[in-house]
Amino acid sequence: MPEPVRRTPILGRIDSMRKPATTLLIIAALLLPGKWASSALGAEQASTQLDELVVTGERTGPGMWHVHRGGANLWLLGSISPLPKGITWRSQQVDQVLGTTNLVLVPKPLEIGIVRILWLLLTERDVLMVGGGKRLKDVMPANLHDRFAVQRAQFTSDSTKWERYRPIVATAFLQQAAFHQVGLSARLDMGAAVRSLAKKHGVRVEEVKIAGVGDLLDALTTMRPSTENTCVEASLVTVESGLPRLMERARAWATGNVERIESLPEPAEVDACLAALDAGSATGDLIARLHRTWLEALERRLQSGGTTLAVVNMDMLLRRGGLLDDLRAKGYDVEAP
Repeated sequence: MPEPVRRTPILGRIDSMRKPATTLLIIAALLLPGKWASSALGAEQASTQLDELVVTGERTGPGMWHVHRGGANLWLLGSISPLPKGITWRSQQVDQVLGTTNLVLVPKPLEIGIVRILWLLLTERDVLMVGGGKRLKDVMPANLHDRFAVQRAQFTSDSTKWERYRPIVATAFLQQAAFHQVGLSARLDMGAAVRSLAKKHGVRVEEVKIAGVGDLLDALTTMRPSTENTCVEASLVTVESGLPRLMERARAWATGNVERIESLPEPAEVDACLAALDAGSATGDLIARLHRTWLEALERRLQSGGTTLAVVNMDMLLRRGGLLDDLRAKGYDVEAP
């Protein structure tokens, strides 16, 4: 008999990271759904509707890595974004681990309501919008804007939509519109689902704080035009040709097929955006800081003993030199799902 369906409400919010999300820091979350994803910023998308992650017994679900040494046990549940709306996953293994878990680690969500978004649009227009009476077409390289316009026509009937936003924000809106049309959602949050299950088991939840609204604004304010254009390119590639890959990753995640996820790497343009973000002095080693924060949090739990379950972006775990490689290098035993 399948387990009874339990619906876990997920708050709509700005990532990953997670990519993911994500899992953000935040710019990576805006543009890179496979990394630390989340939904794009804007009043028009500031809905308070809830998306739901359906917990059922119908799918194998994502497996967990078991990291241990001595009496310390760490279970790592990899999350990805976006996910197809209505996707299901099996909670049986998570339920079993929670029965012996002392603590659950989840990324701290960057929640922002419509009042705060409207305030940002009023007070930070020079950061989010194109100023000086110009439009997007005046500040985005012509080749990128031509591609943007082609994709905009695919996902909206308004030929001037998002023209008042700066390139990185406009393409984030475009990406979200593309997700919506193909049934993907960047607002399905595994961390929130596991938090709900932990509450049911009476397990304490600790949040790993990655970034806040101030980090978003700082990154947007100090971002170099060359970096912005590189990330706009990454977002356009995602919309133009990356949607089937994202859907295949989500299916592989839901069935616990880690090998399939590893066989679907990020496009080179996405990697170039991440490298540009990390190389920009103003961003403060964006991706490296995210990696460092998670590694320190996981090590603290391993050194304190007991059993911990952590929800971490899948790409942070799997990539070469990622968290799993770091934990192995530090002498911990890592068992794959």
